[in-house]
Amino acid sequence: MYQYDQYDQRIVNERVAQFRDQVRRRLSDELTEEEFLPLRLQNGLYMQRHAYMLRVAIPYGLLAAKQLRKLAHIAREYDRGYGHFSTRQNIQYNWMELERVPDVLAELASVEMHGIQTSGNCVRNITTDHFAGVAPDEAVDPRVLAELLRQWSTFQPEFAFLPRKFKIAISASKDDRAVVQMHDIGIYVYKNDAGETRIRVLAGAAAWAVPRSSARSSRTTCRGSTC
Repeated sequence: MYQYDQYDQRIVNERVAQFRDQVRRRLSDELTEEEFLPLRLQNGLYMQRHAYMLRVAIPYGLLAAKQLRKLAHIAREYDRGYGHFSTRQNIQYNWMELERVPDVLAELASVEMHGIQTSGNCVRNITTDHFAGVAPDEAVDPRVLAELLRQWSTFQPEFAFLPRKFKIAISASKDDRAVVQMHDIGIYVYKNDAGETRIRVLAGAAAWAVPRSSARSSRTTCRGSTC
């Protein structure tokens, strides 16, 4: 598992301090809700009908024990005792009090977690097989590639304000449990007949690009500019 270096930790800590001041200004009406909206979305905070919802990034679904314990603590201390794991391998807390969200983000930062790029029109959480690393049918461990893509796509200014949200998934198994064809970019990692590792990239769920070993699950077609 990737661990933060001093620069990663400093960036996340600075973001917490920045957002704490933004929340203070919103609560004092120095910021309108319209002005505050893009700021909170950059930190994974949504406004729902009855409360704020905070989405926390879990890169490619991998958690350390200390992180899982921290998520449980946040659920008990700041929410209603539970969280909701999403299809994007993140976790959501649905009953956040705005004035306490900076404290939640500080708690997350203490275990190398955050809510950055979990909402808004940006490159979202990179996902992969939930059995990655232990699946008997995987060609390689896809989490390595997922981590490289996470580092490439996080904090890139050009990926923070896209025309729409953008999702990437990776599969390295014969059975596509990551459902890569449902994503903007799908990546298959597989072995060819010579036993060499190969990567195939799908843009817009192009079924024609699926390796033979996964073809049985491919029923979509390539339409227009989605290719």
